[in-house]
Amino acid sequence: MADKNSILMEKIVSLAKRRGFIFPGSEIYGGLANSYDFGPLGAELFRNIKNLWWKYFVHMRDDMVGVEGPIIMNPKVWEASGHLTNFTDPMVECKICHIRFRKDKLDEVKAHEAVHKGKKVEWTDPKNFNLLFKTFIGAVEDEKSAVYLRGETAQTMVTDFKLVLETTRRKLPFGIAQIGKSFRNEITTGNFLFRLKEFSIAELEYFVKPGEDEAAFEEWLKYEEMFFTKVLGLNKKNIRPVDLPKEDLAHYSKRTVDWYYNFPFGWDEFAAVANRTDYDLKNHIKHSGKDLFYKDPFTNEKFVPYIVEPTFGMERMMMAVLIDAYTEEKDRVVLKLNTNLAPYNVAVFPLLKNKPELVKKAREIYDDLRKDFVTAWDDRGNVGKRYFSQDEIGTPYCMTVDFDSLEDKKVTIRDRDTMKQERVSIVELKSYLQNKIPNA
Repeated sequence: MADKNSILMEKIVSLAKRRGFIFPGSEIYGGLANSYDFGPLGAELFRNIKNLWWKYFVHMRDDMVGVEGPIIMNPKVWEASGHLTNFTDPMVECKICHIRFRKDKLDEVKAHEAVHKGKKVEWTDPKNFNLLFKTFIGAVEDEKSAVYLRGETAQTMVTDFKLVLETTRRKLPFGIAQIGKSFRNEITTGNFLFRLKEFSIAELEYFVKPGEDEAAFEEWLKYEEMFFTKVLGLNKKNIRPVDLPKEDLAHYSKRTVDWYYNFPFGWDEFAAVANRTDYDLKNHIKHSGKDLFYKDPFTNEKFVPYIVEPTFGMERMMMAVLIDAYTEEKDRVVLKLNTNLAPYNVAVFPLLKNKPELVKKAREIYDDLRKDFVTAWDDRGNVGKRYFSQDEIGTPYCMTVDFDSLEDKKVTIRDRDTMKQERVSIVELKSYLQNKIPNA
């Protein structure tokens, strides 16, 4: 019998597909393991999360700038960064069915052993499996033409450090941010959006003077928590920081704190802060021979900056947002998304779709509102069903044009969370919504 957490996960996956948030990728051909498409509503939600992240981590700070780098970089970048030798997971293979797993994911290994129903499962000795996807540039596929799909976005910001410094005339401390696709040839995938081979990372490299890195680390840790709770609206009880032990640190890290979320399948990572020290810049200086040092304009001291790196798995963050917002009440299911995250800011209804005068007035309001807000039009079925449909996709406000609207120039606005209704003048609708959805 399925437990309540697996049932919850099934409900969220079902809602995501039914309402157009997330579809299985390549479904008409049987799909591709852990490949997903964002449908119309998922694309809007994902865009909102990315835009809010950019606003909070770049536009609201005077010590941040952004860049946009390519997925394929010179392979020497990955040699210098250590990814060609150190970007690995320990892999074991079941000798019965030859399925491969990460040895360090003990829960998945044990779950697989249970599948064989009491048979003694023998595993191969672990071997390191490199996660970088390899491809080739040009007509000849040989080692000279080999390149890699990036496994992280960080290296663009590191290799652009001096160029950004020169063009923006920034002084330490300052950071460079980017949101983009990354690729990891994961041994095992699963749990919906949690572990994908192709995913988006929002990441920033914050350059500081050596000795100031630990204070910066703590500041970014607090800043991340504010983003999770105040901007995304995640319940503080569902997130927690986990300081990684030394043996679990990445090859470049002096200290890493992972942010864990309480997913239906258990607590697991969805964001982090890492102290990369001067590892990246020093290695790129060594391999490229370029001057990537920083010269203090006041003291003329020359040194290699340390990097503090906040990182966010965007699909995992979106998944956490959906889980946190999913609410079952007596007669309805509602996504209680923060108003600045909801795919639609507002929905407009004519009370009856077969009354031209109501449809005309509702269309006028709809056309005017969508100049400033993401607005849905809904005239299907009765108003009650429309309300519940909009509740399920997280629309915070619904406006109904009825026969009284033609006389008093007002509409009925219903609040998603409280279901309370009020009459508001048509000429005041935009200011009403701007007060309710300040970031729209």
